[in-house]
Amino acid sequence: MHRVIGERDLSETPFIAEEARQVYRDMVRARRFDDRAVSLQRRGWMSGYPPFRGQEASQVGAAHAMADEDWLFPTYRSNAMQIARGVPMADILTFRRGHAEFHSDHDLPVFPQAVPIATQIPHAVGAGMAANYRGEDHAVVCYFGDGATSEGDFHEGMNFAGVFDAPVLFFCENNNWAISHPRAKQTASATLAGKAEAYGFSGGQVDGNDPLAVAEMVESALSDVRSGTPVMVESLTYRQGAHTTSDDPSRYRHRAEDLPDWRTADPLDRFESWLRDQGAITDEAVEAAHDDAEEEIDAAIEAAESVPDPEPGDVFGDVYAETPPRLADQRRWLEGFAADHDLMELDH
Repeated sequence: MHRVIGERDLSETPFIAEEARQVYRDMVRARRFDDRAVSLQRRGWMSGYPPFRGQEASQVGAAHAMADEDWLFPTYRSNAMQIARGVPMADILTFRRGHAEFHSDHDLPVFPQAVPIATQIPHAVGAGMAANYRGEDHAVVCYFGDGATSEGDFHEGMNFAGVFDAPVLFFCENNNWAISHPRAKQTASATLAGKAEAYGFSGGQVDGNDPLAVAEMVESALSDVRSGTPVMVESLTYRQGAHTTSDDPSRYRHRAEDLPDWRTADPLDRFESWLRDQGAITDEAVEAAHDDAEEEIDAAIEAAESVPDPEPGDVFGDVYAETPPRLADQRRWLEGFAADHDLMELDH
């Protein structure tokens, strides 16, 4: 286990004070985004949302270790990682309101987030293999939760990566719960990271509530990845809230909650306290970080609300290069239904 906070001073880490402060600012941005997103969902602003509160250190630390050209393959819960990589908050919000995911049309190396569990893992491995074939030197970081390690796509992707030396970092964020299923009920393996050895490469654990420890370990792993060896990192963190806004964790949390304090403590409070102890942050800097985050999410909400609602006909676009007959039949039916019920015309 690779840990820093509470064991080393800032001067003993590879990071300077300003780098640590930027990590803190991104954690604050992510926390404020998550809190506001939950509130927005509760008042019907969007249909559903998967909170990540408690996992900011893990995701922001990993994002800060990536090179600008490295590709991220995210899931629905990796919003903090996407925000730290530069994805506009408004893009994530508009996606949750039924629009195309990257409404701002940015050119960041970030793949669309996967909602089905583990489906992005083979995609990430394929992208890594393609980079090898093309002689490109960027790495691929594939984010997934502990529940994904019980899916077939996980094993298939890991196997291909090991056989073909795909430049992929498998970043498993273990928050202890796969919906209502505790990690202990998923596998008899001592660790999830240990599964990598079965596929011919190494894996390791890190204190996922320590952003600098995560950044340091991921940066080291990415060095190996770029040299032609896949790596798996298991980031041990904790999901403070529900699986999604339709979940009630009080119905199952009592079943398996024997975790140490370092894992369940709030990572933002913990990191801020450590930075204060190191003399690396001031009251003014903390206040500014929160004020800036509030302004950013306010602007993102306003931008998302300004996007017109999708037209009914949009559901048929960007699916096939040439529309197949069955899809054309469906469109004609919807046009007739809209006409009969005095609904808006489909946009051709």
